[in-house]
Amino acid sequence: MVKPLVAQAESGEATALHLISAPELIFDEDAVSDALTAAFEGVTDSSEVRAAAVRILGDAQKAGRAEIARAFAATPFDARAMTSAYCFLTDQLVRATLQIAVQRLHPKPNPTSGERLAVIGVGGYGRGEMAPFSDVDLLFLIPYKATAWTESVIESMLYMLWDLKLKVGHSTRTIRDCIRLGTEDYTIQTALLEHRFIAGNLDLTADLDEALKTDLFSGSGRSFIEAKLQERGLRHRKQGLRYQVEPNVKEAKGGLRDLQSLFWIAKRIYSVETAADLVDRGIFLEEEFKTFVAAENFLWAVRGHLHLLSGRATEQLTFDMQVAVAEAMGYADTGGRRGVEVFMQNYFRHATQVGELTRIFLTKLESIHIKAEPLLERIFRRRPRMRNGYHVVGGRLAIVDDAAFIADKLNLLRIFEEALRTGMLIHPDAMRLVKLNLNLIDDDMRNNAEAQRIFLDLMLKHGNPERGLRRMNELGVLSAFIPEFENIVAMMQFNMYHSYTVDEHTIQCITNLALIEKGELEEDLPVASNILKRGVNRKVIYVALLLHDIAKGRPEDHSILGAQMARKIAPRLGLNKAEVDTVEWLVRYHLLMSDMAQKRDIADPRTVRDFAKAVQTVKRLDLLCVLTVCDIRGVGPNTWNNWKAVLIRGLYRQTKRALETGLEDLNRANRGNEAKKTLRAALADWPRKDLQIETARHYPPYWQGLHVTAHVVFAQQLRDIKDGEIRIDLHPDDDRDATRACFVMADHPGIFARLAGALALVGANVVDARSYTTKDGYVTDAFWIQDADGNPYDAARLPRLRQMISKTLKGEILAREELKSRDKVKKRERAFRVPTHITFDNDGSEIYTIIEVDTRDRPGLLYDLTRSLAEANVYIANAVIATYGEQVVDTFYVKDMFGLKYHSESKQKGLEKRLRLAIAEGIERAQDE
Repeated sequence: MVKPLVAQAESGEATALHLISAPELIFDEDAVSDALTAAFEGVTDSSEVRAAAVRILGDAQKAGRAEIARAFAATPFDARAMTSAYCFLTDQLVRATLQIAVQRLHPKPNPTSGERLAVIGVGGYGRGEMAPFSDVDLLFLIPYKATAWTESVIESMLYMLWDLKLKVGHSTRTIRDCIRLGTEDYTIQTALLEHRFIAGNLDLTADLDEALKTDLFSGSGRSFIEAKLQERGLRHRKQGLRYQVEPNVKEAKGGLRDLQSLFWIAKRIYSVETAADLVDRGIFLEEEFKTFVAAENFLWAVRGHLHLLSGRATEQLTFDMQVAVAEAMGYADTGGRRGVEVFMQNYFRHATQVGELTRIFLTKLESIHIKAEPLLERIFRRRPRMRNGYHVVGGRLAIVDDAAFIADKLNLLRIFEEALRTGMLIHPDAMRLVKLNLNLIDDDMRNNAEAQRIFLDLMLKHGNPERGLRRMNELGVLSAFIPEFENIVAMMQFNMYHSYTVDEHTIQCITNLALIEKGELEEDLPVASNILKRGVNRKVIYVALLLHDIAKGRPEDHSILGAQMARKIAPRLGLNKAEVDTVEWLVRYHLLMSDMAQKRDIADPRTVRDFAKAVQTVKRLDLLCVLTVCDIRGVGPNTWNNWKAVLIRGLYRQTKRALETGLEDLNRANRGNEAKKTLRAALADWPRKDLQIETARHYPPYWQGLHVTAHVVFAQQLRDIKDGEIRIDLHPDDDRDATRACFVMADHPGIFARLAGALALVGANVVDARSYTTKDGYVTDAFWIQDADGNPYDAARLPRLRQMISKTLKGEILAREELKSRDKVKKRERAFRVPTHITFDNDGSEIYTIIEVDTRDRPGLLYDLTRSLAEANVYIANAVIATYGEQVVDTFYVKDMFGLKYHSESKQKGLEKRLRLAIAEGIERAQDE
C-alpha cells in the first residue's frame, strides 16, 4: 500500500473547491493506491517500479482528463470548476510521484533536517487555475544546498511527470534563493506571489511564507507595479487593437493576462486572496466585481475549449477554432447571423469590460501614489482651464460634484466635449459615474437640440473624433444616444476581409476622414483630399459614415435597411430634410462606387455612363467618393492599396467629366481616336507604314481598354513576330501595386484559360485581365498580377516566373495536373461559408454579356472558371477580379463564338451549370488532405 504523506491533508488541496465532477471520478485515490500496491508487489528494480507507476498513473490521468472533458462539454460555461478540476488532477499526480519517489525509489526512514523537501506550485498552477494543456510550474523547496537524496527524489519525480506527458517547468531553490531571485527578477516574484503548497514538508513552506512576507513582499511594491504595467504595455503593443478578429485569449488586450496582472498587483499591494476582496477594499463596486467574475469565467471557458479542441496549449482564436469553440459552447445560428459571430461579439464585449476594470484599478493606484501619473502630464505641467463642474485629478478630467453633474443629463455628453477641448483623458471615477447613469439618456434627451449640437461637435469641431467616439462607445453612451448602434457594438463579421468589429470599423472610417480633412493623407489620397479642400457638407459625410453599417448582422440587405434606419436617425442628430435625404442615399449606395470600380471594367463607357446616371450630381459623387475611400481604408490596415486607388480615382475622374460635359462624350470612337493619337506620339521614331499597320490591326475595344504604355509594349511585341513564337513581357506597374504581364502569340481556343493556369501555377494572384484578338490572327493578353502578399513581383523573381509561364504555354507542364496538389485551402480558412452566386448582365456593356461569379476564393479558381467557359466556346474579352478576404468576385466580359451576347435563358443556365460544377469540383479538390 502506498501511504499518503503526512502533510497531504493540510495542503489546501483543490478538493475543497467546486469541481466539475465528483473527485473520485476525476482521480480515484483508493483505486490508484490499490493498483500501485499490487503492481509493486515483489518488484525491486527501480526502472520497473517507475514503469508500473507511469502506466497506472497514466491510465488514471487519461480517465480523469476524459471525465473533465465530458463534464465540461455538458456544462460548457462552468470554467471555474473546469480549471479547478485540472488542478486537482495534477495535484494528485504530483503527490503520487513524490510518494513513489520517497517511499519506493529512494526510501530513507530517517531523513536529516537538511533533507526536507516541499513541492510547491507556482504561477497559474499555484493560483489553482489550469487549462487542459497548461504548464505545471513546480518549485522544489529545500532548506540548504541540495543533497544527493533530494536530487534523486526530484529527478525521479520529474522523469515520471515527463513520462506522463506533463509540460513541467521546475526549479530547486532554498528560501534564501527565492528571496534573492525574486528581488532581481519580477517574473520570479510574480510566480512566488501565487505559490501553493502541494506536498512534502509543511513547516518548510511556512518558513517560506514568512520570509516572503517580511523580506520580499514588504514595502509599497512600486517597482513591481511599474514593471507589471510596462510588461502589459509591451504585450498590448505586440498584440495590437482589442478588436483584432483573431485574438489571443491569454495575451491580447482585454484577455486573461490583463485580469491576472490586475490581480497580481492587487495581491502585492493589498495582500488580497480573492477578487472578491477588492470590493471590501473599496476598489470595485459590487457590480464591477460581478463584471470581473463574468469576464474571467467566460475567457477561461473559451481557453478551456480551445485547448481541448486543438489538443494542445494554443491561445490564438483562429477562424477555424472560433467556429469549433462557438459550437462547443452552444452558440447556434440565428436571425441571419452565424453562431460564431454571436460568440465573438460576446468575446469582444467581455474584453472591453476588462479594459474598463483595468482603468478603474489603475486610477486607484494613482490615488494612493503607487502608480506614477502619466509621463506627459509630468513633463508638461501647464493645465488647461477647466469649465465649471470639472477639475483635474491625477492629470485627468474629473467631476467636482457627482450630484450636480447628474442633475443635468446633458452633462453625460458634455464631459466628452470637455475632454476633447482640453485634450485630457477622462478620470475613471467620472467614467464610472457616466456608466452608472446611462438610463438618463432617454428620448427627451435624444431630441434635445443642444444634445444634438454637442454630439455633432464631437465629430466635427475638435479634430479628434476617434477619441471621443471610442470612449463613448466603450462606456455605452454611443448606443444609449443612438440605440440602433447597440446591435453592432463588438459585432464581428466572420470573414477574412474585415480586420475589426463593425463598431471599430465605423470609428476607423471616421478616423480616416478626420486625417484627410487635416491634410495628412494628401500624398496617398489626392482626389479625396481635393474634394474636402473644395468643401462638402461635413455634417452629411460624418453622419453617413457613422451610420453606413448600422444595419449589419440582420437578415436583410444592410444597405437597404441601413438607409431606412438612417432616415429615422439622422433627424435626431439635427440634420435638415435635404441633409437627411443625402445621408439616406449615401448609406443606401455606400458600396456602389467600390463595386463599380472593382467588379466592372471602368474602361467600358457603359460602366461610367451607368454609374453617372446613378449618382446624378457632382456633389453626390464627391461625397460618395470620400465615403468609399474611408470605408475601404477602415476595413483593415492593409486593405487600401494602389490598385484600388487607381480604380477609384479613374472612375471618379471619368464620371465627374461625364457629369460636367455630358454623357454623350462617353463613346468608343472618341476614346479610340485619342488612344491611337497617343500611341503615334509615343512611337514617333517608327516608320509611318509600321504605325499604320499597328493602328489598323486592332478592333475598337483594344483601344479603349488599355493604357498607352500597354499599347506600346504590344506594338513592339507584334512587330516582326514569327510563326509559332510566344512573346512575354513582365513589367512592374508600381502605380497599381501589381506586375503587368503582356502575352502575344497566335490565337487559338482556350488560350486565356491556359494563361490563367500558368499564372496560378506560379502562385500569382490575377487582379485584372484583358484579352484581345487582332485582325491578323494574334492574341494580345494583358494580366495584372500580384504575389501572395498582394505586392508586385520582385525583379529577381521575374526570370523564374517567365520560365514557368513559358513551359506551361508550350505544354511542357500541364496546369490541370500540377494544380491538383497545390490548389488547397488552409485549415484555418475552411470554416468560412461563401455561397456561390452567378449573375448574367446584358445591360452593363454595349457589346458583351457580363458574367459575375461570386464565390469562395482559392488558388486555381480563375483557371477552373476560364477553362470551363473555353470548353463551352465562350470568348472572354476581359476578366475583372475583386477579392474580399476568402471571397472573390470574378467578372467576365464575354461573347459567344459568333460574337453575340448570351440573351437566351437556356444558354445562361447551361453556362451557370458548367461554372457551378467547376467550382464544386475545385472545392472538393481543395479540401482533400
